[in-house]
Amino acid sequence: MEGQEQQSKSRVVKIDSAQTWDSYVNQATNEGCPVVVHFSASWCMPSVAMNPIFEELASSYPDVLFLTVDVDDVKEVASRMEVKAMPTFLLIKNGAPVDKLVGANPDEIRKRIDFFVQSTPAHIA
Repeated sequence: MEGQEQQSKSRVVKIDSAQTWDSYVNQATNEGCPVVVHFSASWCMPSVAMNPIFEELASSYPDVLFLTVDVDDVKEVASRMEVKAMPTFLLIKNGAPVDKLVGANPDEIRKRIDFFVQSTPAHIA
């Protein structure tokens, strides 16, 4: 099984503290990079089920920063972003949330990310 190899190539950044969160979100904001966040919990089966889908989405959108936050590990960020149910997906542009999806709905999150990416000006290198 390629699970172990997949883990090392993950494009999803696991947030382990409020400082890490601030660092990534600030950097993305400064670079004009859109951010998609998956707020999850290890005990929440719908959250766990969305993990491979979130990984796949991260691979499909190389110009978007994908973050994952375990609400039990980083309560401060979950509270700051007003996350009350898992899974919650947050789309952030210029440091501010612009869309929120609560629940495990792969088709809907894909649609929203598509729209989000198309409405965000591409980087000019």
